[in-house]
Amino acid sequence: MRGGVGERVTHPVKRNTWQREAVKTALDTQDAFVSAQQLHSALRDDGTSIGLATVYRALADLAEGGQADSLQSAEGEALYRACTPGQHHHHLICRNCGVTVEIEADAVEQWARKVAAENGFTQPEHVVDVFGLCADCSRA
Repeated sequence: MRGGVGERVTHPVKRNTWQREAVKTALDTQDAFVSAQQLHSALRDDGTSIGLATVYRALADLAEGGQADSLQSAEGEALYRACTPGQHHHHLICRNCGVTVEIEADAVEQWARKVAAENGFTQPEHVVDVFGLCADCSRA
């Protein structure tokens, strides 16, 4: 709850429940971005009794904590993928099968800083996701 001037602001501590750990473990096994529904289905298929709302909450918490990346599909659905916490990176994402590769893009970093500075902006942040067809889908 936010306090007024001089009041202490407290933030709730996220408990590491078995459900959250199960969602994180399942997400770690995915090669592509997945929806909460897809992950929920995979968890249920493996015999884990977990509710869909719990999967949504756990994914949102993981994304907020930097343990998962999130993007929006063309249909507007939130998709998630485990990521390397604390490291800024970009993605190559296959439009067909969803396979995702984390990439570094120094040229993009330099360009973002340059464009921001030219326009009087400081502390620029950005998200870059490059969509295309992976090698397997290109051959098919």
